[in-house]
Amino acid sequence: MAEIGKTLLESGWLAARSTEVELTGSQLTTTHPPTGPTSPWMEAVVPGTVLATLVKNKVVADPFYGLENEMIIDIADSGREYYKFWFFTKFQCKLSGAQHLDLNFRAINYSAEVYLNGHKMVLPKGMFRRHSLEVTDILNPDGENLLAVLVHPPDHPGRIPPEGGQGGDHEIGKDVATQYVEGWDWIAPVRDRNTGIWDEVSISVTGPVKIIDPHLVSSFFDQYTRAYLHATTELENRSAWVADCSLNIQVATELEGSVCLIEHLQTQHVSVPPGARIQYTFPKLSFYKPNLWWPNGLGKQSLYNVSITVDVKGYGESDTWGHLFGFRKIESHIDSATGGRLFKVNGQPIFIRGGNWILSDCLLRLSKERYKTDIKFHADMNLNMIRCWGGGLAERPEFYHYCDVYGLLVWQEFWITGDVDGRGIPISNPDGPLDHDLFMLCARDTVKLLRNYPSLALWVGGNEQVPPDDINTALKNDLKLHPLFESHSENALSIEEEDPSQYLDGTRVYIQGSMWDGFANGKGDFTDGPYEIQNPEDFFKDNFYNYGFNPEVGSVGMPVAAMIRATMPPKGWQIPLFKKLTNGYTEEVPNPIWEYHKYIPYSKPGKVHDQIELYGIPKDLDDFCLKAQLVNYVQYRALLEGWTSRMWSKYTGVLIWKTQNPWSGLRGQFYDYLLDQTAGFYGCRCAAEPIHVQLNLATYFIEVVNTTSEELSNVAVEASVWDLEGACPSYNVFDKLSLPPKKVMSISELNHPKSENPKPVYFLLLKLYNMSNNSIISRNFYWLYLPGGDYKLLEPYRNKRIPLQITSKTSHKDSSYEIEMNVQNKSEKPDPKILTYKNKFANRREDGEFDMSSLEPIHDKTEEKQKAGLFQRLYRQFPRETDGSKITEIKGSDVGVAFFLKFSVHALKTDNKGGEDTRILPVHYSDNYFSLVPGEEMSIKMSFEVPQGVTPRVTLEGWNYQSEVHTVI
Repeated sequence: MAEIGKTLLESGWLAARSTEVELTGSQLTTTHPPTGPTSPWMEAVVPGTVLATLVKNKVVADPFYGLENEMIIDIADSGREYYKFWFFTKFQCKLSGAQHLDLNFRAINYSAEVYLNGHKMVLPKGMFRRHSLEVTDILNPDGENLLAVLVHPPDHPGRIPPEGGQGGDHEIGKDVATQYVEGWDWIAPVRDRNTGIWDEVSISVTGPVKIIDPHLVSSFFDQYTRAYLHATTELENRSAWVADCSLNIQVATELEGSVCLIEHLQTQHVSVPPGARIQYTFPKLSFYKPNLWWPNGLGKQSLYNVSITVDVKGYGESDTWGHLFGFRKIESHIDSATGGRLFKVNGQPIFIRGGNWILSDCLLRLSKERYKTDIKFHADMNLNMIRCWGGGLAERPEFYHYCDVYGLLVWQEFWITGDVDGRGIPISNPDGPLDHDLFMLCARDTVKLLRNYPSLALWVGGNEQVPPDDINTALKNDLKLHPLFESHSENALSIEEEDPSQYLDGTRVYIQGSMWDGFANGKGDFTDGPYEIQNPEDFFKDNFYNYGFNPEVGSVGMPVAAMIRATMPPKGWQIPLFKKLTNGYTEEVPNPIWEYHKYIPYSKPGKVHDQIELYGIPKDLDDFCLKAQLVNYVQYRALLEGWTSRMWSKYTGVLIWKTQNPWSGLRGQFYDYLLDQTAGFYGCRCAAEPIHVQLNLATYFIEVVNTTSEELSNVAVEASVWDLEGACPSYNVFDKLSLPPKKVMSISELNHPKSENPKPVYFLLLKLYNMSNNSIISRNFYWLYLPGGDYKLLEPYRNKRIPLQITSKTSHKDSSYEIEMNVQNKSEKPDPKILTYKNKFANRREDGEFDMSSLEPIHDKTEEKQKAGLFQRLYRQFPRETDGSKITEIKGSDVGVAFFLKFSVHALKTDNKGGEDTRILPVHYSDNYFSLVPGEEMSIKMSFEVPQGVTPRVTLEGWNYQSEVHTVI
C-alpha cells in the first residue's frame, strides 16, 4: 500500500530535441524507453527550461558569459520545433485498494503532451496554471512507471528587432507567458523563451476523498486581542459510494525550543456523494491574543502550522494538507496628505521601503536554496516589500514561504506590461493575450496557489498598464474585498455574510496597474523613475519626485571586479573611456560587452557629473569597480534616506528598480547573479534601518527616523567629524532625546562645513545610542566634501597604513560556518569622552537565538512527516564545533580612519590557478564596506556554507589596504 501524500519527481530526468527522436510517446513509455544520457538524450534540468538543459550539457555556450548569448540560435530564427523537447523519467508507485494517484505539474511552458505507460494526456496552454492528472488506472502493475512529456514553446515567441527594445516585437504578449524573454533594457533575449517544465513535478497518493485548495483567512476584533481562523476546502469523492468523512483541522504553534502546542483541534463529519466535488467551510476557530505576523523590522514573523486531514469511514486516512499560516491584517488606502497609497499591517502604518524583483534565474533553475538566499538578502537590507514585476513570474510557493519567514510583503502583478500590452515602441497590442479566458483561468489558479501566504499584500493588474477592460473587470470582481477587509472595518461577521474563506481571496486589495490608485501620479501617466545616476543631495530636495509612492526608481549597479572576470573574457575587463565634453561633463563609453550586459554609466552629461571621476580617473578594472562601490553605497543610501526624510509628510513608500538580476547584467542590482553583494546593498541596509540617524544632504541637518510604533526615550546622538590626518575637529552630543513613533525628527545642523577652516574632504560618524548603557541603535558613516569639491584627496589617502587588530571566533557544523570578526582601529587609543567606541549594538541577535530561516515549506505528510512537533522538525538547533579565538594584527604606523573595509570568503587552494575565482558565495554579513575611526571597534558576523572538502579563508581588503589582501582566518 502506497503512503498517502506527495512525492517530488525531481531527479533522473532525461531530455532530447523532438526532431532527433524517431520514437512516439507511446513507444518511449512502453517498449523503447531511453536507457540513459546517450545521444540524443541528455541529463535534463527539471525544474528548468530547455535552454537550462542545453547549457548544463554544454550543447550551447553559457548565455551569461560575455557575448555567448549571441552564439545561441534564437527561436525566431530556428523555428519553434527547434526548442520542442522530450523529457523522460521513471517513478515507482504501486497502489492498493481504493487508493488514487495524481500526476501533478505545477507549471509548464507552454503546452505539452504527456505519455504515461503508453497512454496519452494533454497539458493545455498557459504558463501559469497547475495541471493535475488522475493516472490511477494506467499505472503498471509491477510499480515501475515510464513518463514522457513533449513540451511545446509559446505559440507566439516573437522576433527580436535589430534595435532590441522592451519586449522585442511584443508578440509574446499574445500568449499567457512571461514577457521579459524577448529582452528588455536590463536583459538580453532568452533564446528558448523559457520553454520547459519550469516548476515542480510530483505524484500524490490519496484515498477515495481528496482535499483541494483549502483557503485560510484570519479576522480580528477588539483591537487585535481576538481573532478567528476561517477555513474552507473543497473535497472530491472519487469513489462510487457515499463517503462518510471525519474532517479534521489542527492549529499548532511553537512554544520554546522543540515544544509544540496544539492550540486547536476540531473534527467535523461530512458526507460526500459519489463522484461529487463539494465545498466545506469549517466553523470558525477562536483565538485570544494570537501571535501576530509582522513585516521585517516591525516585529516577529509568527507562523502557525495548520493541517487538514480527511478520514473516510471504512478506509482510514484519505488525504492530508498542511500550510504555515500567519495571523495578520493588511489594509491600504490613498493617503490624503501625500496622495500615495498607505499600507497598514495589524492596524499600524508601514512606511514602505522595498525593491522590484524580476525572478531568480532567467533559465528558471529555481530552488529552495536560491530563494532562501534571495529573500534573506532582501531582509538583510532592511527592506519590507518586494514587487513581483508584471513582465516576470507569478512567483512560486517557495518564494512566498521565505517572504513569510523573513517578513517581506509582496506586491504580485499579473502578466501585463505597458511595453508589450499597448504602450510600447512601436505601439503594441492593447488587447492583451489572444485568449482572455485563458488569462483569467491562470489568474484564478494563481490566486488559489498563493492566497494562504501572509506575506502576499496586494494584487496588481499590470506593470505601467491596466489589463484589457474585460480582464480588468473580471479581476476586480473576483478579487473584491470581503466586508471584513474593507479599510477601517472591524465589524463582526453578520449571519447573512459569506465566510471570508469562501471568497477566491477577499483579503487583499486589487489595484488595476502599477501607476494607478495611489502609485506614481495615480492616473496611469508615466510618472515612475528616474532610472539613472543622481546627485546624492537631489534625493532630499522638494522637487525630486512629486508623488506619494514611487513604484520604480533606479540607478547604477556595477558589481565587484571578480564578477566581471568570472562572466566576461579579458576584452570585457576594459573599463569605460572617460570622454570629456565641451560642457565640462564626462561621457562614459563602455566596451561592447558591457554595453551588451546593459551597463548604466555613472554620469549623466548636462545633469550629473561622473560620480566615479569624483574620486579620480580609475586606472584599471579593480580601481574602477572599487570606486563604483563607493558610489553605489552613497547613491542608494541617499535614495532611501531622501525618501525616509519625508516619511508621511510627502511620501508613503518607494520601491527601488531593481534589487537583483536574473542574468549577468550590469545595472540595477544590490547583488549580482553569482550572489555577491555590491556596496549599494550595505548603503541600503544602513538607510532602511527601522530606527535610523542620518544626514540630510540638502540641508545638512542631522535627522533621526523612527519608523516603529514605539517611542524612544533617553537616547542621544553623537556626531563626530574626522579629517584625513586622523584628527577629530568637531565632536557633539545631543542628549536626552525622545523620539516619537512613526516620525522624523530634525536634531541639529552639521556645523563643520561652515566652520572657520573646514576640511575639503572629511568623514562624519553619526551614532544614535541609549544613554542608559551606551548601546548603539544606529550607526552611520559618511565621507563628504565641501560644496563644489570632490573626493580626489582620498586617492593619496590610500597610502595610509592604519593598524588593525582582528579577533575572530569560528564555529561550524559540517559545511555550515559562522564567524564573528571583531575589528579594532589601533591607530590611537579611544578618546575617553567617546563612550560608544566599542559599538555594542542594541537588540542584536546573539548566537544560539532562534533563527526563522530554518523553517522549510510544508506540503503534506509524505514530504514532511509529522512524527514529532512541527517546530521540533523545523527549528532544531545543532551543536556546533567552536575553533576558539584567533587574533590577527595588520601593521601600520599611520593615524586615521580605516576606510571602506570589506570582508570576503574564499576557498583555500594550494594549486590556485592565476585569475581563478575562489570566492565562496553566498555569504551573509551583518555589515560590510565599513569604516572605523581611530580607537573604534566593531564586530562583523558572517555565515555561509562551503562545498564538500573545501576549507574557507576569510580575507580583508579596504581603501587603505589595496596593495595586499590580508587573510584573517
